[in-house]
Amino acid sequence: MDDVAALTAFAKEYKLAFPLLSDPDGSAARKYGVQMVGRPFARRVTFVIDPQGVLRHIDREVSVRTHGTDLITLVEQLRG
Repeated sequence: MDDVAALTAFAKEYKLAFPLLSDPDGSAARKYGVQMVGRPFARRVTFVIDPQGVLRHIDREVSVRTHGTDLITLVEQLRG
């Protein structure tokens, strides 16, 4: 739910090769059901959406330590 400037700095610092969603008003977080009740934060949830815009997977139990490799494995499985 960070603003564009904060996400731009974060992406630059970590050399991210993908876009991040800025959601300072929380509207996307509410629509996806991830905004924490009574707090200006979103729970860590990953939504895997294919190139056609179809939701293929929701990970509500994100482990920060293994999430990258977990996602690689999942995407490889979805690709078949």
